[in-house]
Amino acid sequence: MPLEVVSGTGLGGSAGGGAAAELGRAMELLDEVKRGARGGTLRLYRPQRTLAFGQRDTRLPGFEAARSAALAHGFEPVVRRAGGRAAAYHAGTLIVDHIEPAREAMVGHRHRFEVFGDLYAGALRTLGVDARVGEIPGEYCPGEFSVHGVPAGAGLPARSGPGGTTAGGRLKLVGTAQRVVAGAWLFSSVFVVADAAPVRAVLTDVYRALALPFDPATAGAADDLVPGLTVDAVEAALLAMYRDQGALN
Repeated sequence: MPLEVVSGTGLGGSAGGGAAAELGRAMELLDEVKRGARGGTLRLYRPQRTLAFGQRDTRLPGFEAARSAALAHGFEPVVRRAGGRAAAYHAGTLIVDHIEPAREAMVGHRHRFEVFGDLYAGALRTLGVDARVGEIPGEYCPGEFSVHGVPAGAGLPARSGPGGTTAGGRLKLVGTAQRVVAGAWLFSSVFVVADAAPVRAVLTDVYRALALPFDPATAGAADDLVPGLTVDAVEAALLAMYRDQGALN
């Protein structure tokens, strides 16, 4: 069945209600799909300033200090039910929630990360971004199937001495997380398209408070690699990719 495309709350959707409401709407959609009240759903929206912690983060001694750091940067701290570590969203990012019914939702859990990583990197390449799949040393919310961008002319990853970057100029552009329940799954992704500076600044202080490794040089945006790239353009490229896959009407 083709996916139904819906807009979310926040800057790109209807009424607001805060970052918690934006995340909560994804859980509501997941529940509706699980119950058969709706079919497969694709939700795209531009979030309010959000610092989304993973549930493991809440058990660290520095969590309260990290929450305070997020608030000091103007990012609303929330705890997401999907996996992963702390990630930052704002109006220069695009959130993509892909929700599907599945009798055995855990089947293919790891494979979904691989498939979506390849699809989303391909969509960015249509916009001129040299996007590839793979974890960058020191990235925030690290994942084997993160999507990163490579600057023009970059060679093999540079490696320096203690305290130096090993990212070789690569920038994390898309982070992914998954929530699986009986009867459905939610694959949620954040595309950092523009205005990376606030994301980098808040993550630096949050990860310091959590005492987790993080190299600020890995936090960037797609428009650092393709100047002038917009969230609208990335959204259009993603919808075109879904249509090419036969997933939309």
